Amino acid sequence: MSQIAANIITGFLGVGKTTAIRHLLANKPEHERWAILVNEFGEVGVDGAILSEQGALVKEVPGGCMCCVAGLPMTVGLNTLLAEKPDRILIEPTGLGHPKDIIGKLTQPPFDTSLSLGATITLVDPRCIDDVRYRENQNFHDQIALADVVVANKLDQCSEAQIATFYDYVAAFDGEKSLVTGVEQGALETAWLALPRHARQAHYHHHHNDAEPMTTLALGPDDTYTRKENQGQGYVSCGWLFAAHCCFPFDALYGLLSNINAQRIKAVVNTDEGFYAFNVANQVVTVTPMSIEQAESRIEVIDTDALPWDELESILLSFVTPSH
Repeated sequence: MSQIAANIITGFLGVGKTTAIRHLLANKPEHERWAILVNEFGEVGVDGAILSEQGALVKEVPGGCMCCVAGLPMTVGLNTLLAEKPDRILIEPTGLGHPKDIIGKLTQPPFDTSLSLGATITLVDPRCIDDVRYRENQNFHDQIALADVVVANKLDQCSEAQIATFYDYVAAFDGEKSLVTGVEQGALETAWLALPRHARQAHYHHHHNDAEPMTTLALGPDDTYTRKENQGQGYVSCGWLFAAHCCFPFDALYGLLSNINAQRIKAVVNTDEGFYAFNVANQVVTVTPMSIEQAESRIEVIDTDALPWDELESILLSFVTPSH
């Protein structure tokens, strides 16, 4: 049986992994079917909803590191995708995830015979390198150490000094890199997926502390919304899933999301102007129109400290109107 090509696309919170994968999907060979195994720290599966729009096969592992809980979530997700016989599988770990155990799992039985693991690509925002929250985070360090390809993303938002700092920082890591480069707006080249993979060493892996297998958050038949919180590795998250009949005012939601001081906000929401993906980093909101209709709305907030979730929930509920 021929092996299926696979790559890990990693990077810290807010670096633009999902945008980069969307770019790869848009530029893949037309005759190929690609699949995505997407892992999120939060519980509501925002990235999976965004990636599904482009026709990729998507399997979500929500709520923490996909290789934890005896590897069961990752094994189930991979086996589901392998059964569909795609031409390539892209694996997007959570921004707080550590790729070491994922690489180990993919290169050992039973997956070593069914998958051909190519280059691991790590995205980095050069503006974050001088931030102590990043430089002193072992996962941030090891994501770069384990990468075969390191890509400075968001170059259009960086100064020349920040870009120079990025190249100096990566050059200080031991071990060969297949490529160190930079892009704007996640514009990865599909050819980079075929670059050589190198053996790497990492310092440690801090497992996400979950006692039970992770499951996808879902609404009951009579539910308007549901909410779930998560915590681990010094971060907390709160996510909301709203029924498909709920509609939000675009302007009011945009204003709310731009005024929440959180590390990361992601959302896919049915608004009075259509369905949109919202991406918020450093209180800067980016919106992308989506072609899906009558789908559930998903909102996820991640920060280092718990925010007033009840107050935020009350505001969100005050926005909701039935869709037409």
